[in-house]
Amino acid sequence: MTSSHTDRQSTDAPHGAPSEQGTTPAPSLLRLAGPAYFPIAFIARFPFAMMVVGTLTLVVAARDSIALGGLNSAVVGLGSALVGPLLGAAADRIGQRPVLLASGLVNSLALLALAAVAFSDLPDVAVLAVGFVLGASSPQIGPLSRSRLVQLILRRMPADRRARSMNGTMGYESAADETAFVFGPVVVGLLATTMSPAAPMIGAAVLTLVFVTAFALHRTATVEAPASHESVVQAPARELRTPGVLVIVAGALGVGLFFGTVLTSLTAVLSEAGHGESAGLVYGVMGVGSTILALSTSLFPTRFSLRARWLTFGALMLAAMLAFGLAGGALPMMVAAMAIAGIGVGPTVVTLYSLAAERSPQGRSATLMTMLGSATIVGQSAASALTGSVAESAGAGTAVLLPIAAAALVVLAALSNALLGRGPAAVEDAVTSTEAPPATL
Repeated sequence: MTSSHTDRQSTDAPHGAPSEQGTTPAPSLLRLAGPAYFPIAFIARFPFAMMVVGTLTLVVAARDSIALGGLNSAVVGLGSALVGPLLGAAADRIGQRPVLLASGLVNSLALLALAAVAFSDLPDVAVLAVGFVLGASSPQIGPLSRSRLVQLILRRMPADRRARSMNGTMGYESAADETAFVFGPVVVGLLATTMSPAAPMIGAAVLTLVFVTAFALHRTATVEAPASHESVVQAPARELRTPGVLVIVAGALGVGLFFGTVLTSLTAVLSEAGHGESAGLVYGVMGVGSTILALSTSLFPTRFSLRARWLTFGALMLAAMLAFGLAGGALPMMVAAMAIAGIGVGPTVVTLYSLAAERSPQGRSATLMTMLGSATIVGQSAASALTGSVAESAGAGTAVLLPIAAAALVVLAALSNALLGRGPAAVEDAVTSTEAPPATL
């Protein structure tokens, strides 16, 4: 690659770095971003987490068609996956603030429009069209937040603290995503049952207007925005198609396939065993473990490299799915398999985004982060549809083979990454340094 974070680390003078006399204290990321940043960025994730389940609930209630509801949810995910990287590229080009303000406004209007169109006399294609716009305009809060924090760390934090801070930040961001996706559907259920099926869409529109706008206007939005008199310096787009980048995207696709196949096959197996009502709780075991381990990645030994982490925790995902496939509907064994899977998937997601921060070409950080998010969404949406079809036609016993295949793809991508040899190593070299002290978030 023509540019890496190594180059930027050597040229950027971190704000607040210790002076030669060591009298200036090193700033924490919390201080650099500001105390309001993290709650704003966390709540701003919820509209997207509510969107897929909310549209399913709304369309099924309004049109009395589970098939249309499922199709519409898939279209929402497709819109986000196709347009998300373009929003990231626009943010890299003109800055996050205008992109977020525009997408947030369109998204709020699309949420309200879907609530109106679903209960109207318009044909089903109109519902699907609005669903696509809804997904396409969804603000990419998670990827853009990661991009902001990476730039804060690389530009304004002392070199000896960047590695640990990057580790902890990616762990926090992954945990925030997981938490939002766990509790987003809960919020949808509460609003839909206590008010109306349209209430989740209206609530998401309000959250988008308030918190996405606040996220867009936060001072960190300008951390990597080009000044009005400056030309944008970006690496060629072809650097997003190098093996070192594409293997990370393949890993993110595998994680998305993993999420989609596990939830759908788990539901099918438990339904056949007469425990269908327990599917959400059993799946939640994986979510809890994943969140805890994602937050704990900053505690890993510094000699535990990113390549080794991906291989280790990817293999743990595969082992858990082999146990899941052999469980045969036995609830205790399935719970144990989900717990082990959570231990594997949380650090794997953190590692993928850490590698993306390491390898993002100059000026294309937001683009690469949204590419990973889109790959995960595509994998999850496609896997959910495929696994449901397999479970219905061939039975749950066959469907449980799909999570094994998804985990195997994650491991295969990890092996490919390990065999790529040395690439840009701004973050990984620092991670393997034994001199980097713990950093506070």
